[in-house]
Amino acid sequence: MRKPIIAGNWKMNNTASQGVALVKAIAPLVTEANCDVVVCVPAIDIPAVSEALKGTNIKLGAENVHFAEKGAYTGEISAAMLLEYGVEYVIIGHSERRQYFAETDETVNKRTLTALNAGLTPIVCIGESLEERETGKTEEVLATQIHEGLKNIEDITKIVIAYEPVWAIGTGKTATAEQANETIGFIRKTIGEMFCPNCAAKLRIQYGGSMNAGNCKELMAMEEIDGGLIGGASLKAPDFAAIVNFDK
Repeated sequence: MRKPIIAGNWKMNNTASQGVALVKAIAPLVTEANCDVVVCVPAIDIPAVSEALKGTNIKLGAENVHFAEKGAYTGEISAAMLLEYGVEYVIIGHSERRQYFAETDETVNKRTLTALNAGLTPIVCIGESLEERETGKTEEVLATQIHEGLKNIEDITKIVIAYEPVWAIGTGKTATAEQANETIGFIRKTIGEMFCPNCAAKLRIQYGGSMNAGNCKELMAMEEIDGGLIGGASLKAPDFAAIVNFDK
């Protein structure tokens, strides 16, 4: 059995004080969670949120990490910087990073390998655009992202995959539970062929396309879906807690 993982992605929201208030509101609502609970927060919030999470069952994640150990990369953040504040997870290759900051499958791969070498758990995002889905290219696009973004990984079970159909992020649109399950099944099959079927069977794959309190139970009931990468709903304590407690 794969243990579900629900991770909040705050994106560019919440000052440090707002972030502390939010996790303090979330923590008492998720104490009996049967899944791993993660909040991925803006870099500037990490020190304060890290302190606020002590004594809770919520793990701390970052929204990005650079592939270099250190150097002339203005505005970037290294794995060592994250580790010093107790960060355990890091989102890599989110569609917004790909769209706005020129992330490629190559840089996703480099960041993923760096995170793994540092002992961080990467949440690697893959997904297709609306045009790609409508023109029947979903599997082709995902296969390329998998083969290029995950190459040279020694133990694929040490990462988390987040399938995020780009057309369902921040739009209010959601793939049907059956669509999400079918596509994640393809992702698992492709990873099984690239690595090994047993490894793929152990790999946790989240759905990251507008999962919310209203649709989480249906999505989480699907055999292939092991959790969610939650955007907007992670900014409201009751909504995020409802998703974390999907099985209650």
